[in-house]
Amino acid sequence: MTAVPRPAWLHARPLDPLRSIKTKLGVLVVTSVFVSTLLMILGLRAEVQFRYMFVVTSLACLSVTLLLAHGMTSPLREMTAAARAMARGDYSRRVRDTSRDEVGQLASAFNRMASDLEQVDRHRRELVANVSHELRTPIAGLQALLENMVDGVQEPDKEHLGQALTQTERLGRLVADLLDLSRLDAGVVPLRPREFAVRPFLESVLREAEALGHDVVFVVDVEPAALNAVADTERLHQVVTNLLANACRHSPPGGRVSLHAHQEDVPGSLRLEVQDQGPGIPREERTRVFERFIRGGDRSAIGGEGAAVPYRGAGGRREGGGTGLGLAIARWAVDLHGGEIAVAESLYGCRIRVVLPADAGRARQDAG
Repeated sequence: MTAVPRPAWLHARPLDPLRSIKTKLGVLVVTSVFVSTLLMILGLRAEVQFRYMFVVTSLACLSVTLLLAHGMTSPLREMTAAARAMARGDYSRRVRDTSRDEVGQLASAFNRMASDLEQVDRHRRELVANVSHELRTPIAGLQALLENMVDGVQEPDKEHLGQALTQTERLGRLVADLLDLSRLDAGVVPLRPREFAVRPFLESVLREAEALGHDVVFVVDVEPAALNAVADTERLHQVVTNLLANACRHSPPGGRVSLHAHQEDVPGSLRLEVQDQGPGIPREERTRVFERFIRGGDRSAIGGEGAAVPYRGAGGRREGGGTGLGLAIARWAVDLHGGEIAVAESLYGCRIRVVLPADAGRARQDAG
């Protein structure tokens, strides 16, 4: 069915350049008075009867008012139609915001809101698709293993029970990461910054990482040796643990994972760097690896809904135990401190740098 073209005057907005709706109303009144006065003068000169002159003048004023007012209110009608479309789940509608008055500002704000809602809806759909994939893999493996044990195909020996435990632990990590992200999104994660000694803190984190059986060599470097910093140690523990786990997954067997800690210019500030010996992260992907379910090196997983098979790590190695949430959680925890996290330049491997200011944690806590 061919759409009937709308008259050109319906798209006209002659008052858009004016910056105030009050000015537009004033122009509308003045124009109507001018048109009516002009027609009255012409009618008197032509000796037209008053009743005919009144009808013609009224119709002319109504036409001018309709033309000008239609352009003034068209953004409101467009917003109404767009809001109804959003109620049906269509967030792609936008409003023409050429007007410079208050209605035009409202239209611009409406377009920004629509864009944000469209992005949130897209992230929600991607989150559901990615979580479904992440949950399906370990559940399918665990189900197949248990079915084989029940059917007698495999004996419930230590090896197969260990495989079941590995899949269960992976599910536990995914659920824990999702809970952490939900708390961070809701803003219910308390921040308790305090001064602490950096070297003992990092050594305790490394001992926990070594206990997980990673086939790498850990190296810690703190300068100065008695360095102190200010941060929430629980949240910072989460950051360092996730960065170390990411580096271990991407380093070759027997490789070295280095953890460097230095003081920035301001006392109490801290710069942490985790360096691995993997192939590294391509430059064009470095800003995306901190997004949820994004794993550096896997181009198919970047920007695609449900594009999650197979995932690969920053070094191009196939991921076996990552959830794709570790770096996202690290970024959120660093943001809570008012710090910065980024992939830094490196001659080899991947170097992730975290910078925490001296007083940002306390400032955010006081502001909250």
